[in-house]
Amino acid sequence: MRMPDYIQVKGLKLSTRVGVPDEERATPQDIAVDVTIMPTTDLSGLNDDIERTIDYFQVAEALKRVAAEGERKLIETLAEDLAKATLEFERVEAVTVTIRKFILPETDWVSVTVSLPR
Repeated sequence: MRMPDYIQVKGLKLSTRVGVPDEERATPQDIAVDVTIMPTTDLSGLNDDIERTIDYFQVAEALKRVAAEGERKLIETLAEDLAKATLEFERVEAVTVTIRKFILPETDWVSVTVSLPR
């Protein structure tokens, strides 16, 4: 059985305004995002042609823009917004977005994961 192909971007640093209390959203904070992109076609046989795959640099730039615009109370909402932005790219069949937020004392991070199909 063949395993599905995917593209991963790990630990993408984004600046955003997110948090339930107004004070938490008052200034941008850094979060880390992992994105797993399932392409509509296999990644083998691309013949070194970027037009036949997903340009992960462009995806990362789009996610930076989405995170920077507006503010959200929930990281769940931000994860969904980032997933939807990724699905706007041609050749993306499905996406999983994990956000790590460094907010609680005595923890490494808090995270949420959202997966969306096209």
